[in-house]
Amino acid sequence: MDSLIHDLRDITIRRISVSEMDNNVYLLTSKATGAQLLIDAADDLAAIQALLADAAADTSATPKLALVATTHQHWDHVRALPGLVEATGVKTAAGTDDAPELPVPVDVLLDHGDVGNFDGFDVTAVHLRGHTPGSVALVYQDPEGPAHIFSGDSLFPGGVGNTQNDPERFAQLISDVSERLFGVYPDDTVVHPGHGKPTTLGAERPHIREWRARGW
Repeated sequence: MDSLIHDLRDITIRRISVSEMDNNVYLLTSKATGAQLLIDAADDLAAIQALLADAAADTSATPKLALVATTHQHWDHVRALPGLVEATGVKTAAGTDDAPELPVPVDVLLDHGDVGNFDGFDVTAVHLRGHTPGSVALVYQDPEGPAHIFSGDSLFPGGVGNTQNDPERFAQLISDVSERLFGVYPDDTVVHPGHGKPTTLGAERPHIREWRARGW
């Protein structure tokens, strides 16, 4: 399986889809240092280990999985997390309000605006309340190109994440997505969702008003 999706100046971004729910697992690898961030150990530990093995070709250094970050607490995004932690000893990160629900202890609590400094790249946490209380997106700003948002289940092509027909949760999520993603990042920003195919903020921006009007 060819998992390489973006070959940027300083890092590579690989993606695989796992499970019957088409969960995306993302791996960022620093070309210079080998430092790696894995986002959402959703399922299929063997496939994730193969992803890590494939990414060894992306760096001239020795690859080192520095952190596994979970975008939100839902079960389908954490099924391989205990096995990955047991196999690698990797540190874990999640949004502060979701961390207690994860099946492993969380080493790093993520709040809005927190910056993770990896050896060779940085990633910023964006708290997006509504899908779950502690959902976070993770943003990598390419120095020579568009930003990359790993949005979990908070933003997809065609709308925001599921808020179980709860008007309050929907209002919170659409407001956070509008202000903290669309209000901050330009149209060429690439959105990598928790399921399915990527999109851009520019492709989705014209539809925010209709999402608000329909209520989901």
